[in-house]
Amino acid sequence: MRHKLFLFDLDDTLLDFKASEQLSFDRTLQALGLSGDLTALFLHYQAINVALWRAFETGSVSKDFLKVERFRKTFVENSLELDPEAASRLYLDSLADTVVLIDGAVDLCTTLAGVGEVGIITNGMESIQNRRIVKSGLRDAISFVATSEACGYAKPDVRFFEYAAQMARPVAKAEAIIIGDRLDADILGANRYGIESCWFNPQRSANASEAVPTFEVSSLHDIIRSVA
Repeated sequence: MRHKLFLFDLDDTLLDFKASEQLSFDRTLQALGLSGDLTALFLHYQAINVALWRAFETGSVSKDFLKVERFRKTFVENSLELDPEAASRLYLDSLADTVVLIDGAVDLCTTLAGVGEVGIITNGMESIQNRRIVKSGLRDAISFVATSEACGYAKPDVRFFEYAAQMARPVAKAEAIIIGDRLDADILGANRYGIESCWFNPQRSANASEAVPTFEVSSLHDIIRSVA
């Protein structure tokens, strides 16, 4: 295997963030006294959350603002008199415990750790992501976790990838690869940094972006064969 450094995105690549997100959202709103079918409210929250994360990645908003604003805006737009700061605290506590693995994640990371070094690159919140990694069973296969929170820059900023590379054992760029589900963060970041990439695309979505993946897979089980 020619690659010796495997930089994995975490959410929706190794961990099913969408499943964890909905579980945590439901628990949070129920703890605040809201009952019934929360599906429509969750979808509204999710759209707001995605927009705020995109704003964070461009430097338009801070992470502390994002954490509360996504709930504040959801509550205001749905005429709910609930405390957004309390919701943020409850949600983050729950998110660390509602871990759902993508099929094949543990076996893949364990196998790759036997031939090189596995690192996590994430725009998520450091304390939460570390707790989720431990709970997932991935911790033993992972050498380091690089977060935008600790770095000060977010994917796809080249400075984030420089920061992540400094945490790894020295390897040539030709021996490193980024694996992730997001074209605009993971794959574009790899393009800008000058290393190969593998787009995890389980939905087999069309690529209409400027990002150019070296490889594309729809299952984690296909990654070893692709990057060997």
